[in-house]
Amino acid sequence: MTCSLALLAWALEPARRGWPVFPLRPGDKRPAGHAERLCPGTGRCTDGHRKPEQRATTDHDLITAAWSQHPYNIGIATGPAGLLVVDLDMPKPEEQKGAPGGAESLLALCERAGETLPATYQVRTPSGGHHLYFTAPAGARLGCTAGRLGRHIDTRGWGGYVVAPGSTTAHGTYTVTDEVPVAPLPAWLADALSERAKPDPRSVMTPVRDGTKAARTALERECAVIRAAGDHARNSTLHRSTCKVARFVAWGNISRATVEEAIQAAGESTGLSAAECTTTIRSAMDWILTHATPRQAA
Repeated sequence: MTCSLALLAWALEPARRGWPVFPLRPGDKRPAGHAERLCPGTGRCTDGHRKPEQRATTDHDLITAAWSQHPYNIGIATGPAGLLVVDLDMPKPEEQKGAPGGAESLLALCERAGETLPATYQVRTPSGGHHLYFTAPAGARLGCTAGRLGRHIDTRGWGGYVVAPGSTTAHGTYTVTDEVPVAPLPAWLADALSERAKPDPRSVMTPVRDGTKAARTALERECAVIRAAGDHARNSTLHRSTCKVARFVAWGNISRATVEEAIQAAGESTGLSAAECTTTIRSAMDWILTHATPRQAA
């Protein structure tokens, strides 16, 4: 019961701020309750399945009733809360040692854009990542993204949620690390997250003229791989393909400018923004140029 009361206090805190909350499974990040495919169509779902975003509430009595019964973790429905949360993930264990995480990718994005981020409310996740909370622009309806801003950077807006501080999983507890007021989302970030028309992926890339034959072939091949990537693998494919061609830059077989220009065009053809393409490409290129082993020119 002590655990439930502690979590109740944490659940009431976002509600006090006007951020609707809903229960997550105890010790887990997944919403409590039934999935849409198992919806009985009764009770609160009589008029149709109610998703977590629709069930989220700031009602003190409803929150107290729920968390007094079970030690639920806490989800914040970011869209109804008027929030856009930037989720900075850590690199996966299987990635190359020294690969950039979300924090490094965001810093690179800011440097490329010549912008800085304001201080804002921040939460540390059990994995070592961070959630940066921003108020969404008035009148905007920003959804969720995965990798649009850069490698290991996700965002949560309408249609999504974040795990609130005080929640605990097997890996640790979500902890507030900066309690300053929530800052407005910078306009340049809002622009980068806005929907854009997807360029025609059938557009033909200009043949590569610079570099050795092996380097040109590798670049043309990886650009084709990038253009064929599915929506959920665009950013990871862009990073992986850049790493493959960056070796030829490190070996002096082709210029960095030629590679970055060609891969940038290929990345943007998939619907990725210019900013996220630039960030991912330069991050991968910098890593390879720092760690590549010497080799004779091809």
